[in-house]
Amino acid sequence: MFTGIVTDVGRVRAVAQTNRDMRFEIETAYDVDTLDIGASVSHAGCCLTIVDKAPGWFAVEVSNETLSLTTLSDWQVGRRVNLERAARVGDELGGHIVSGHVDGVGEVISVASEGGSHRVDIRVPRPLHRLVAAKGSITVDGVSLTVNTIDDDVFGVNLIPHTWDVTTLGGLAVGIRVNLEIDMLARYLARWRETA
Repeated sequence: MFTGIVTDVGRVRAVAQTNRDMRFEIETAYDVDTLDIGASVSHAGCCLTIVDKAPGWFAVEVSNETLSLTTLSDWQVGRRVNLERAARVGDELGGHIVSGHVDGVGEVISVASEGGSHRVDIRVPRPLHRLVAAKGSITVDGVSLTVNTIDDDVFGVNLIPHTWDVTTLGGLAVGIRVNLEIDMLARYLARWRETA
């Protein structure tokens, strides 16, 4: 489990096709001695397992299923990636409860400055758009955000200067694809309604 509060922006240092999956090596400022093989780390909102490590970097393997349902198939050497270590019991919950399971890929349709902040509008794939609510929580590339507006299949968020500066969201532009995870409560409520 995660909170959607990014704790490092890593960089893809190597991409390789293995005989099983795709392997990414990620440069990080984390003390890799404190990361166990098998530990979970959120990568742009995707919960991935550490399979190898050395000073300054660690590696993860990604299945075809994950590649087909997220933006990870776009990753190349040099790509900046929002990282978050798994939450521990007793940690401050500064964002919201995030599973690291991407629900869909959205597309940025506008970015505009508003004072010191930035307004970003993102199109949500259907039928996922039904689960996004104004003033609800959403995770965009691993960052916990509040939905400001919703208009059919487009939602808007406001990014304060801190978020813009210390995450990869500062590089958003029209046409960029982003990983989305809807609020967990909305996911379970929708499932309950389908089966009730």
